[in-house]
Amino acid sequence: MYDRFNRKIEYVRISLTDRCNLRCRYCMPEEGVPKLAHDDILRFDEIVRVVRQLARLGVRKVRLTGGEPLIRRDITKLVASIRAVSGIESVAVTTNGVLLQELAEGLVQAGLSACNISLDTLRPETFASITRRDAFSRVAAGIEALEAAGLRDIKFNCVPIKGVNEEELPALVAKLVKDRPYKFRFIELMPIGCACEAGFAGVPMADVALQLMRAFGALTPAPAPKGVHGPARYYRMAGFCGEVGFIDAMEHKFCAACNRVRLTAEGFLKLCLNASTGLDLRTLLRGGITDENLALALRSAIYKKPEEHFFEEAGHYAKRDSRAMYQVGG
Repeated sequence: MYDRFNRKIEYVRISLTDRCNLRCRYCMPEEGVPKLAHDDILRFDEIVRVVRQLARLGVRKVRLTGGEPLIRRDITKLVASIRAVSGIESVAVTTNGVLLQELAEGLVQAGLSACNISLDTLRPETFASITRRDAFSRVAAGIEALEAAGLRDIKFNCVPIKGVNEEELPALVAKLVKDRPYKFRFIELMPIGCACEAGFAGVPMADVALQLMRAFGALTPAPAPKGVHGPARYYRMAGFCGEVGFIDAMEHKFCAACNRVRLTAEGFLKLCLNASTGLDLRTLLRGGITDENLALALRSAIYKKPEEHFFEEAGHYAKRDSRAMYQVGG
C-alpha cells in the first residue's frame, strides 16, 4: 500500500489507552488527564478487525502503545490475536516497564516479537523526579523478567533533557547495551504538550553523540535492521554487544521515508503524528461497515497521508493535532 507520495505504508502504531501509571513531566500533567469513557475506546475485536484489513493492504508490523498499554486488561490475548492475523510479521509493544515483571512471560508466550522500554535514567531519585512515581525497582525487575522470558528484540528509549539526565547518558548506554545485544535509542524531545509547558529543553542529538564518542570512541554506522523498522539511525561502538540509535524528527526530518500510520485509543486513524487529518474508524466500525468498505476507507485515507509534519512552522496551526503524546501513542 502506497500513499500519494509513493511511500510504502506497512507499519501501524495502535494506542490501547490514554491512561498511564506514571506521570512523566514531559508527557502528562501531575493530576492526570480526563479519562476516556470505556465505551469510547476500541474493543479488542474492533482493533483486530482493523488490523486484518490493514494487513490485506500491506501492513506487516503492529506496535501497541498507550498511554501505558500494559494496563489494558488481557493485553496478552490481544497480542495473540494480532499475531494470528495473516500477513502480520511483527507485534511489538512500547511500555514504561512498570508491569513487565508480571506480564513478560505471558506476552512472549502470546507471540510478542519486540519490546521497547522507555527509560530516561538509572538513578532512582531522578526516575522519581521525572515520572512522579517511585517505581524504578519495578522497571528494573521488569527488564530482568523480559530477558528471562526469552525475548531478544529489546530496545530502550531515552529522551535526553537538559539539566535532568544529560550527564548520565553514557552510563545508561554502558549499563544496558555494553554486554547485551539490545539497542539503546535517544529520542528527541518533541515541542508539544507538557514538555513545552514545563519548560524542558532537549539535548541536541549531535551533543549526545559527542558525549558517547568521548566516552567510548567512534560511532560506526550499523547495517539497517531486518524487516519493517522505524526511523532510528543505528551505530556500533567497539567492545559493545548492542547498538545505539538516534531518532530526531526535528533535527533530521525523516518524513520522506515515513512508513507508518497511527490508531488512537478512541479509534481515530492518524496519518501523521502532528496532523489533525485522518479517519474516524470507530464510527465506521460501529455503524456496520463491511470489511470490503472498511479496506477501501483505509486505503483512501492512507493515500492522503500528509507529505510532512509542521512542528517547526509557526503558520500551520490549523493543520496540527491538539492531542498530546499520551493520547496518540507517539
